[in-house]
Amino acid sequence: MTDTAQLRRPPFDPELAAALSAIDSSLPPTLTPDMIPALRSMVIPGLPSAAEALAHAGLVAHDVTIPGYGGDEIVVSVIQSKDRPETATGPGFFFTHGGGMIIGDRWTGVIALTDWLHRYDGVAVTVEYRLAPEFPDPVPVEDCYAGLLWTAANAADLGIDLDRLLIAGGSAGGGLAAGVALLARDRRGPRLAGQLLMYPMLDDRDQTTSTLQIDGVGVWDRGSNVTGWSALLGDRRGTDDVSIYAAPSRATDLSDLPPAFIDCGSAEVFRDEDVAYAGAIWAAGGEAELHVWPGGFHAFEGLVPQAALSREMVAARDNWVRRILG
Repeated sequence: MTDTAQLRRPPFDPELAAALSAIDSSLPPTLTPDMIPALRSMVIPGLPSAAEALAHAGLVAHDVTIPGYGGDEIVVSVIQSKDRPETATGPGFFFTHGGGMIIGDRWTGVIALTDWLHRYDGVAVTVEYRLAPEFPDPVPVEDCYAGLLWTAANAADLGIDLDRLLIAGGSAGGGLAAGVALLARDRRGPRLAGQLLMYPMLDDRDQTTSTLQIDGVGVWDRGSNVTGWSALLGDRRGTDDVSIYAAPSRATDLSDLPPAFIDCGSAEVFRDEDVAYAGAIWAAGGEAELHVWPGGFHAFEGLVPQAALSREMVAARDNWVRRILG
């Protein structure tokens, strides 16, 4: 393995770098296991509640309790435009939230789907999968798969066109989305029209160049990544005893998967595993669209939405969704 001291990281985009210093003052680059309880209970001043954010976006939601992994109860929330006609049928967006497998909830990042729900008369289903370390692998990915099964089984009642059912997730949620897509392939359903993998967390092995470069700097650095994977996998992290559904980079066969969209920044831990995942899909004869945004740190478009690079990132996703949905 290359010595970290010999590596130089790619520069941050100047506009993003200016914002990063403010982010660093409120959230350290490295998240450690002892910080998990505080992170889960942290309230960010001025941040609207989920209900307030939905109302501002013109969306409404209702919760449904469903069986998750092992038959235990979990919650999904169904989200749509408040003006959506009762008889409408549109695409479905099954959403798996980020947070490194250790923090976050079903509302984390889901507001990014707003424009698509309005534009396409779409319906989102976001799943409250259980978090590590209290619920290690396979609970999170199996909870998400259970949520997808429920969504497909209830598509008619939800007004979802099953031929236009997408899975979407960012960071850990992107990794879970990729894992669920593999489960859906191997268990023969539900069929997905596409997988939107936003800077996905795919590889537990801590061996890429980008993970060595982003150590003690940026957002979700190498140490944070080790914290997340260790919570999910325990002593299995980095060994041969890791499922492809937990760490999709482990998969050696990426054939017969739905079209993928994968993006990341050039200055984030996940860069190399995301690029490799797209390459493996192409090598298997599959379809993937890959964007590596120069100077981007992890999740920069959510943290600095006004930046020019952030707007370009969101536009690229929008174009892909439009093509997939026809």
